Amino acid sequence: MNFFRKKLRPNSNEDSRFYNELTEILGFKPKSLSLYKKAFTHSSVKEVNTDGKPLNYERLEFLGDAVIGTVIAEYLFLKAPLGDEGYLTQMRSKIVSRKHLNNIGKDLNLIRFVKSTVKESRFGENIHGNVFEALTGAIYIDKGFKVCSDFLHRKLISPFIDLNELEQQITSYKSLLIEWCQKEKKDFKFDIYEDSGNDDIRHYSVKLFIEGKQIAKGRDTSKKKAEEKTAQRAYYALQDKIN
Repeated sequence: MNFFRKKLRPNSNEDSRFYNELTEILGFKPKSLSLYKKAFTHSSVKEVNTDGKPLNYERLEFLGDAVIGTVIAEYLFLKAPLGDEGYLTQMRSKIVSRKHLNNIGKDLNLIRFVKSTVKESRFGENIHGNVFEALTGAIYIDKGFKVCSDFLHRKLISPFIDLNELEQQITSYKSLLIEWCQKEKKDFKFDIYEDSGNDDIRHYSVKLFIEGKQIAKGRDTSKKKAEEKTAQRAYYALQDKIN
């Protein structure tokens, strides 16, 4: 634990630049620069500490995810006193969705700090949310829960969260379609098949049938994405009936 608590002063131009830019994002001075460097170290670098343990952001990402969930749960508990467990759970899922956290990571331009042997162009979208979670984990270890909570309120809750808007937001068209079909007692089927064609990257196509009739079709680089795209198109085709 001393590794994390040790106070480090910037000892190079690169460290000074990182320290100053990080301080501007955090709104406070970090105690351990090495801890925050770890929050931006990708596993591809394959760095290890003196005990041979990996030095990358994955464990901090895990911790940050838990802290964010706790802060959001507390916020919703206080902000929506009449909300039942189902409502609170649904709203928390919308706030901590991968898409939402990715957007915050992009807004803060955290990827500029990432140390990796992988080209930035080859990173997926989730890198932005991953490092935001890792940064949150680092703040929690460095400064404790109160400072970390204040940071999340400034960077995540205050500028981006409107409960009224979130209530209208659809996070999963597939879940919505399935729920509607089950409620209306309609048979449905997502027909998935590989459809790479001439593409270098594997693609999948999905057809959605309701009561034996094809409602929509979608295609993407993963089964999950293709299903969600198909469900979204089906939702708009059936919007009047669903609403």
